[in-house]
Amino acid sequence: MSMKDLQFPLDFRFKISTLSNDFVATDATGHTVAYVRQKMFKFKEAVNVYSNESKSELLYSIKANKWLDWSAAYGFTNASGAQLGKVARKGWKSLWKAQYLVIDQNNDQQYKIEEESAFTRFADGLLGEIPVLGFFTSYVFNPVYNVTDMQGNVVVKLKKNPSFFGRKFVVEKLKDVDQDDKERIMISLMMMILLERNRG
Repeated sequence: MSMKDLQFPLDFRFKISTLSNDFVATDATGHTVAYVRQKMFKFKEAVNVYSNESKSELLYSIKANKWLDWSAAYGFTNASGAQLGKVARKGWKSLWKAQYLVIDQNNDQQYKIEEESAFTRFADGLLGEIPVLGFFTSYVFNPVYNVTDMQGNVVVKLKKNPSFFGRKFVVEKLKDVDQDDKERIMISLMMMILLERNRG
C-alpha cells in the first residue's frame, strides 16, 4: 500500500491516549492506510509513516531539513530512501492563515495548501486562551484547507470535523491528479496536520 492507491474520502483521527503526536488514516472502506507518528520532545520534527499501528512496515520518513525566513521545509523519502519531495511552510503568511507549498523531487512547486479563513485562525487563537471557553473552540472553530494546483484549481480539500476530544479530519478529492502527485499531496497534508495540531 502507498499513498498512490487510495479510496477517498480519507479520515485522519488523532489518538489521545499516547505520549506521541500520532494519528491513524483510514479510507472510504474503513481500512487503515497509514499510521503517522511523531515522537514527542524532538528538537526537529521527525515523522514516520507506517502501513498500520503495528509499525511493521515503514512507508515514508519525513524530516525537517531547512529553515529560512521563518519558513521550514520538510523532506520526505520512501522506505527505500528515495527522495519524493518536500512540503514548505510559508512563515509570515502563516501568522494570518496557514500556507504550505508542495514541492517535487526536482525542487519545483506543484501545489499550494492554504487555509480558507483567516478569521477562523484568529478566533481560535484568541478564544482558545480563555479558561473553560477555550475548551469549546475545538468544537466551534473548524479550519478548512484547500490544495490548489498551479492554475488555481482546488484538487483536494481537508476539513476538521467538530470534536471535543481528539482531532478528526476528512480529506476529499475534488479533481484527479497524477499518482505521484497524489502521494506527495497526502504526505504533505499529513505533515501539515501534525504542525497545525494545536489548532482546534
